[in-house]
Amino acid sequence: MFNKEDEELDHFTHTEYTPIRSDAFVLSPEEKQKAIQEHFTKIMHILGLDLNDDSLKDTPKRVAKMYVNEIFGGLLPENKPEVSTFKNNYKYRQMLIEKDITVYSTCEHHFLPIIGRAHVAYFSNGKVIGLSKINRIVNYYSRRPQVQERLTRQIVEAIKEVLNTNDVACVIDAKHLCVNSRGIQDTESSTVTAELSGLFLNNPTTRKEFLHYIGIDSHFKI
Repeated sequence: MFNKEDEELDHFTHTEYTPIRSDAFVLSPEEKQKAIQEHFTKIMHILGLDLNDDSLKDTPKRVAKMYVNEIFGGLLPENKPEVSTFKNNYKYRQMLIEKDITVYSTCEHHFLPIIGRAHVAYFSNGKVIGLSKINRIVNYYSRRPQVQERLTRQIVEAIKEVLNTNDVACVIDAKHLCVNSRGIQDTESSTVTAELSGLFLNNPTTRKEFLHYIGIDSHFKI
C-alpha cells in the first residue's frame, strides 16, 4: 500500500536529495496540471504566439500533462517503483550488470533534455531484483529536474537500500542539450559520471572488471 510519508523521505532525507519544497505534495496531479496549463498559456502569449491557431491552442494542456505525468513523473511519490527482491537461489556470486539503460532526464538549470545511457552493477548479498526493476529505478529518478551527479547517486542509493548491500555501481554517459543546443553549442561532447561503492570503490580489480564490461562508447548520436 502506498505510504505517502515514507515516499516523501525519498525526496528530503539523503545527501543526494531532490530540492523540492515541503509543500510539494499539497496539490493533486490534476490541480498541478491545471495551474501549469494556465501559466504556460501566459508564457506562450508573452512570446507572441497566437493561441487561436489550431496547431497551438491545445499546446498548454499538452505541456501541462506531459510535465506532471511524464517528463517530471519522478516528482510524484506514487510513481516510485515497487521493487520486490528474491533469494539468490542460484548462488550467483559474481558481478551482475545491466548495461545501456536509456536515460531521459531534464537539466534543472535550463529545463533542456539530458539523454544518455546508464550502466548499473551489483553483487548479491543474498538477494536479487528483477532486471526490469533496475530500469524502472533509473527511469523514476531520471524523470525529475536533475543534475547528472545527483541522478547517479540516487540510483546507487536506491539499489543499495533495496538489496541491503554496499556493492553497487552506476556510470552514466549522457548528452546535455543545454551544452549541445545552446551556449557553446558543442554537439559532440558528452558527460560521464560514476558512483562506486563497496567492492567497486575499494577493490581495483573489481572496478577494472566493471569498467571493462560496460566498455563505454561516448560516440553515440541523438
